[in-house]
Amino acid sequence: MRRLILVAAAALTAATAGTALSQDAKMSFFVTSVGSGKGADLGGLKGADAHCASLAEAAGVKGKTWHAYLSTGAEDARDRIGKGPWVNAKGVKIADDVASLHGDANAISKETALNEKGEVVNGRGDKPNRHDVLTGSKPDGTKIVDQTCGDWTMSGAEGVAMMGHHDRTGLDDSAAAKSWNSSHASRGGCSQEALKGTGGDGLFYCFAVE
Repeated sequence: MRRLILVAAAALTAATAGTALSQDAKMSFFVTSVGSGKGADLGGLKGADAHCASLAEAAGVKGKTWHAYLSTGAEDARDRIGKGPWVNAKGVKIADDVASLHGDANAISKETALNEKGEVVNGRGDKPNRHDVLTGSKPDGTKIVDQTCGDWTMSGAEGVAMMGHHDRTGLDDSAAAKSWNSSHASRGGCSQEALKGTGGDGLFYCFAVE
């Protein structure tokens, strides 16, 4: 009897693990668990995309093309992320398409804007607060040319980056404070210290293009 129980338990564990792996494999959206460590210097879009792919693969999600949700002087973030739909690491749908992602229908919140490991990212009220997410974008996902920290290559006291709040929470109830992609600009430059100073950590959004 004991042997049968052990066998059954092992089978259940294997089945549960398979289900978890299958669910994780569907992930097509996440907030990076860590940034580059160099503030807003992500190595440009190429470096940011590679960072997304590296984190996703380390989390066990392979075979997908990942793009960072970042605008530059020549490109809009909304045009980089494919057509959707997108789901987080727990299988929760974030948005059906680009239009709903940039409208009131998206489901981005502190509870759903998880990192690639399926973990909740610290928000306002947590220590440390990490809710500022780099985007360089307007609410509609188009570029703000002079707010991309040199197209994500700057890490000093110069430059500015537009950021959103992944937890949709800020100092007041304004639309900007609640914006996931266009809340406020960095203050004091593009360094890691400057980003941490307003409640950030150099994190950004990653989307699976296919």
